[in-house]
Amino acid sequence: MPGTAAAGTPELVELIAQLDQDRAWLLEQIDRGRWSDLRLDLAALERELGQLLAKAAERLDPTT
Repeated sequence: MPGTAAAGTPELVELIAQLDQDRAWLLEQIDRGRWSDLRLDLAALERELGQLLAKAAERLDPTT
């Protein structure tokens, strides 16, 4: 919830950053052709994860 005291804790910010790095790694692996039989499912997962992380980051930003 925006504006809560725990909204911008460093641990949450760090977790979101780490998950975003993992998402970027997944995208890179997909682009390199890894797991070709799962490409469509993994690409959809990557997109959804990106959207989730963007929403989480927005909620942690006290200016929004």
